[in-house]
Amino acid sequence: MLTGILALLWKRYSLVVFTILAVAVADWAAYGLKSLFDVERPSLRYAEPKPLVAAPHDASFPSGHAATSFAAATVLTFARPRWAPALYLLALAIGFSRVYVGVHYPLDIVGGAVLGVAVAIALRWLAASRRRSRAGPRAGR
Repeated sequence: MLTGILALLWKRYSLVVFTILAVAVADWAAYGLKSLFDVERPSLRYAEPKPLVAAPHDASFPSGHAATSFAAATVLTFARPRWAPALYLLALAIGFSRVYVGVHYPLDIVGGAVLGVAVAIALRWLAASRRRSRAGPRAGR
């Protein structure tokens, strides 16, 4: 939602598509890695304290919330580098909230953050490579 509002204000509608793509890929990657690592959530491993929200039934590592929020923050930072501190602080708050409510370990958030940033950077690199290949060889080469 934040992306949509910012894209309208900045008049960069392709930003919405790119952000949705980055968030979707980060979410799918997190889901795949959860199946691979299969780390129990804190509420399943420890009887106390009880989680403040209903714990999801999938694995804990990496955090999907952290992956998607950091992917979105990274894409938006590409568009507005000056906003990076606020965007990453918001993504970090989302990640911290998952630890606070008792459904993730801190390392799950770190893993999700690294995954989200890596996905956004990789998609940006792929998009730039695609643009370069469509432009063709430069004159004089």
